[in-house]
Amino acid sequence: MPGGRLTQEDRRQIAAWLADGLSHAEIGRRLSRPTSTITREVNRNRGPAGYQADQAQRSTRQRARRRNTTPRPAAVAAADPRTDGRDPAAVDQFEQRLTGVLVQMGMPRTISRVISCLTTADSGSMTSAELVRRLQVSPASISKAIGYLEDQQLVRRERDGRRERYVVDDDMWYRASIASGHMNNVLAAAALDGAEILGPDTPAGARLADTGRFLRHFTEDLMRRAEYWHAVITGRGHSEAAEQPPEPP
Repeated sequence: MPGGRLTQEDRRQIAAWLADGLSHAEIGRRLSRPTSTITREVNRNRGPAGYQADQAQRSTRQRARRRNTTPRPAAVAAADPRTDGRDPAAVDQFEQRLTGVLVQMGMPRTISRVISCLTTADSGSMTSAELVRRLQVSPASISKAIGYLEDQQLVRRERDGRRERYVVDDDMWYRASIASGHMNNVLAAAALDGAEILGPDTPAGARLADTGRFLRHFTEDLMRRAEYWHAVITGRGHSEAAEQPPEPP
């Protein structure tokens, strides 16, 4: 049913539609599933001959059996830094929900799990070994995830004796928003340059000019408001900056 687990018939439809050249987004619409679900299914089960429905079904069943038969180490739950004095089931449910939201936003699942795990820890930090135990993934997967999150300004590293800890700060989304704004400005500049090269009176040039102007004005407004609300919420800005939010241009 829509929203449930993919069935073997769903997988056969996916294989057929991929062979017809349909995009993951179109397949998701036809199956009433998020695009991320289709992308994850295809990437996870793509073999040398491409995506094969029967092989995907067998692989999914094997993974389910491994999950059901592999005991979870008791020490992991005992050392879980998120559940001290809280309902572990409720914490797990929220972490899964946060991970799902991040995946829907386009973030890969393992990376989403890492940021969710760090966010729900009171300390906001864990070592690579702690993340490996908690998420049951390889150290290489953690390293790759941290590299991505550093690039997005969502995580930073700090030394804890001989160990390295990965930290999420209280203003991580502010810093990520500013970094995203800078990238939007780069794209806006490229679009406006393209409009000049192609000619602002041509359809392609006009399209690029509109794109560049939109991104430039939208990003300027977004960054001003990000700075304003960061100052208001953290109390780190000038007092006059908190009196009234800036108006859009």
